[in-house]
Parts: sequence; structure tokens; C-alpha cells
Amino acid sequence: MRNVSWDELEKKFADLVQIRRDLHMYPELSFQEVRTPTIIAQFLQDCGLEVKTGVGGRGVTALLRGGKPGKTVALRADFDALPIQDQKDVPYKSKIPGVMHACGHDIHTAALLGTAYALSRVKEHLQGNVLFIHQFAEEVIPGGAKAMIEDGCLDGVDVVYGAHVLSNLPVGMIGYKPGALMAAGDKFEIAIKGKGGHGSMPHLSIDPVLVGSQIVLHLQQISASRINAVDPAVVTVCSFHGGDSYNVIPDQATLSGTVRSFSKEAQEAIKSHIEKIVKSSCEMAGAQYEFKYEYGYPSLWNDPEETERVKRIAELVAGEEHVVELPLQMAMEDFSYYMLERPGSFFLVGGMNRDIEAVYPHHHPKFDVDERSILLIGKMFISLVFDYLSSH
Repeated sequence: MRNVSWDELEKKFADLVQIRRDLHMYPELSFQEVRTPTIIAQFLQDCGLEVKTGVGGRGVTALLRGGKPGKTVALRADFDALPIQDQKDVPYKSKIPGVMHACGHDIHTAALLGTAYALSRVKEHLQGNVLFIHQFAEEVIPGGAKAMIEDGCLDGVDVVYGAHVLSNLPVGMIGYKPGALMAAGDKFEIAIKGKGGHGSMPHLSIDPVLVGSQIVLHLQQISASRINAVDPAVVTVCSFHGGDSYNVIPDQATLSGTVRSFSKEAQEAIKSHIEKIVKSSCEMAGAQYEFKYEYGYPSLWNDPEETERVKRIAELVAGEEHVVELPLQMAMEDFSYYMLERPGSFFLVGGMNRDIEAVYPHHHPKFDVDERSILLIGKMFISLVFDYLSSH
């Protein structure tokens, strides 16, 4: 029945591509998704599934009951987009100014819809149930996963799997990693309050831009000299704003950035060091400051047993030569919240194809991936469902 499901998925591929391209043309930002969950819910209802909308806010779940009693497998895809202007020259370029699917969530959504369709065609042969989780707001802390879990989306679920397409992994490849895979991701904001003045007389001012520049330089030293070298961590300042004129020293400057870590020890040490650097830099200049630190998603940890299943299934689906163990990823993912509640595994699927210029990194204005990754994710999900349910 697994191969029959694959056939059903492949027959549906052209439709899934159209769904993906429609979502790509009409992307929606995190916590603002209205059209996307409506399309998802209608598709799943047409498949005859038990659909719930508004889960955790804007999430959609759909339960497929198999023909025989057994365990319940959950499969998750995210569907939010990013505040980026689409610069690709393709027919399905985003029609929403300043918003695009620059991370592949439209691919994930199409793949999970295809999986739901294919499995619904053979549901009488399933020895258990499948819950399809379509999650909103993965890109913005606090994310949608936590809210959906709190709303009960994992009730009755025994195991959960997720997938992400990668633009730096060739199409046809599948990556896995037991244990720690992705970093915890936190956010910090620093407001430096100085004393404005004329650019020609800095001695009469307290320049927050200068103080901020010193802080940026010192923050870069934290992971290099304050954190154990075998405990990976990243501190990055991603925005710096201060002043509107070339000859006016502003009263205030603001910085914001992200912290990525794998251990609680590194996470807390980095937070402490950031505040110490901000405090001492401001005190030396006579400036005031406000420091805000927001804990984001926890580190994503894959269950070793379920990841071994992913590896075995990946070799069956793609061929052993197309399956690789991944290094640690400094990206963050709120799929980590599901892993805190249930065993499971998160795997990565290749989408890079130089022939169609699908080579740009995630969150790039020209990001795109090979749409055949939809089929590979779908075949992985289908095979994991059959393997898990039949083994339990």
C-alpha cells in the first residue's frame, strides 16, 4: 500500500505544484495568515478528513482514521512567509509587495497536503491514524507550535515527524541527525540613550552611535572567548539604527540581534555577558540603556530511535548514496516544541538545482527550490507512517 500511495502522490503532483505556486504568489506573514489556512482546510475537507481550524490561533489540523486500530502518527508543515521583496523572475513571483515565501514553507504545505490526499486513498489499509498539523507563524517568536500544542493538537499522538526543504542540499538528497540538530534562538534589543548635539562638537554630546559601535565589536568576542569552544554558539547583531542626518548626533541608538546556542549553560552565559558589555560600555560614556532579552525556541533534539527510522526509510526512498548525516544547524525551528512533548524526528530534504537557479540561501530575495522536493517529502512522510504503524 505504500507504493500505491506513492503512485497517488505522483498523480497529484501537478496539482500540488499549482497549490505551491498559488501560495507563493499570495504569501502571508506570521500571525496574519487568513487565506492560506482557508485553502488548506478546504483541501483536507475534500479528502474526507476530520478538520479543525483556528487551532492555537490560525492553525489547521486534520485527522485521518485508518481502517484498523493502532497508534497515531502526526506530520507537521508550516505555512507562513517572510517580510522580503521577491526578486525572482518567474511566473509565480509573489504578488504581495514586501512579502514572499523565502524559506520553503509553501513547499512543506504542498507536500503535506499531497501526503494527506495519498493516504486518504488507502486509509482502509492503515493500522492506525494520521494527524496532519498545518502550523502558522514558524518564523516569528513565540511561534505557532507552542500555541497549537497548548490547544491540544498533540492529544492522542504517539510520534511526530517534520521536514524542511534546503536550498544548499541538492535535490534528491535527504539529511538526518540524531540528537541535537538545530539551535535555540533568542532575541535581544538594546536602546542606548545618549545626549544629542552637533556633529562638529562631539565633546559636548554623548554619542549613542559610538557607544553602540563599541558594543557591537565587544559582542562578537563572546562566543570566541567566553563560551566553551566545544559548545557551539552565535551572537549576531542584525540591526543598528541611530540618527537621521549626516551632521547631527542623535539622542538614541538601538541595536537588535539574535543568540543561537545548544546548551542552557551557554544560553545563560551569553545573556549575562551581553548585559555586562552593554552596562559597562554605557557607564564609561555616561549613557543610559534599556536591555531586553526574549527567549525563543528551544534547541531541536531528535529522538535517536525515530531518527534511525528516518535514516532507514530515507535510504529506501532516495537510495543510500543520497542520504547524509547532517552537521549541527545554527538555524532555529519551533518544531522543537513538538519534540519536547513526543518522540519523533525532523529531517531535511534537498531543493537545490543550479539549472533553474535554485541556489540562493533561505531568506534571500531570490530564494527558490526544485519543486520535486514536494514528492520526496511526501514519499518520506508516507513511508514513515506505514513503517511506524505496522511496527506498533
